[in-house]
Amino acid sequence: MASLDAVISGKPKAALAPVEDAISGKPSLIGLDREQLAAALRDKGVPEKQVKMRVAQIWNWIYVRGISDFDAMSNVAKDMRDMLKANFTIARPEIVEEQVSNDGTRKWLLRFPPRGAGRPVEVETVYIPEEGRGTLCISSQVGCSLTCSFCHTGTQKLVRNLTSEEILSQLLLARDRLGDFPDRNVPVGAMLPSSDRKITNVVMMGMGEPLYNFEEVKRALLIASDGDGLSLSKRRITLSTSGVVPEIYRTGEEIGVMLAISLHAVRDELRDMLVPINKKYPLKELMAACRAYPGLSNARRITFEYVMLKDVNDSLEDAKGLVQLLKGIPAKINLIPFNPWPGTNYQCSDWEQIEKFADFINQAGYASPIRTPRGRDILAACGQLKSESERMRKTERLAFEAMMIANHGEDD
Repeated sequence: MASLDAVISGKPKAALAPVEDAISGKPSLIGLDREQLAAALRDKGVPEKQVKMRVAQIWNWIYVRGISDFDAMSNVAKDMRDMLKANFTIARPEIVEEQVSNDGTRKWLLRFPPRGAGRPVEVETVYIPEEGRGTLCISSQVGCSLTCSFCHTGTQKLVRNLTSEEILSQLLLARDRLGDFPDRNVPVGAMLPSSDRKITNVVMMGMGEPLYNFEEVKRALLIASDGDGLSLSKRRITLSTSGVVPEIYRTGEEIGVMLAISLHAVRDELRDMLVPINKKYPLKELMAACRAYPGLSNARRITFEYVMLKDVNDSLEDAKGLVQLLKGIPAKINLIPFNPWPGTNYQCSDWEQIEKFADFINQAGYASPIRTPRGRDILAACGQLKSESERMRKTERLAFEAMMIANHGEDD
């Protein structure tokens, strides 16, 4: 059994074994690639001539049917199911809290059991329903080490990386809750038609920096995009990074998903303050990595995220600098009205100023949609996620809600 240190250190996948949870004492089969799943079965005595078939069966039940109980595997022999129950788990994390925003956004606070000698950890996962699509925002770490000054998550210290199992489990649980797996009346092996799916897009934009957990994120996203399982198109999976330059090229080459850059400033001195990783990988290096991103084209643009902070980065000079910085890069620019959180010193730019900023960028030839804030009332919007293991005191929550009503009105 691999130690926790081995699991979170980014060692090659072949060196990783299933991770035991301290409650059941059983390793999970969720998050294993086919090679690892086959090895786990061989280790428990499954005959070699059966391994390939058993892997295909188990893969289908976990990722196509979405079952979380081995007894539901109706086309698997009972002795095989008994062996799986005795040795493995496919259980979901515990839902500590489920909140539904007045705009339909859902936020789950999930608790994962201890790993090794660790303790239980909690992360937040958010589902955003929109016309014709539904986006799930997934976390890759518990807390974050980047301390971006405008981000609520950055105020929570990094606890540990999530495993591929824990990353994928967020997607599986969300599909459970939304009814996004085939029901029992659908024939074994049949997928839910993509047109009927509630989760059409996945973004690695939750808690943590995905590229500081590269190997686990890679494994999880390759399983999520596997055509014989969860079957999400890689063009509908977006990984957001604050600028871990050495791993950006690897993301395109080894994972092949869409890339988003958490930019927020066009001058090094300002970005050093807003996004401190810029001190290690300044804008010149970051832009060079973006220009070299594998598969970059007008049909496969990089998204640059830019939070609008009043009197900080929202001037027309900043807009001009942004256009100049991105020159020659096929790009879309998401303008994000700042989402407040308790204790922040930043304010959202005035709406009129955001529109002027967007108009300038549009006229320069870049798509620059203004992201509609979603889930602000339940702290589920961009930059607001934080484990409720550091739960707001009731007085803080009431003060925050009063501030939201004062600033945005009852119906925000």
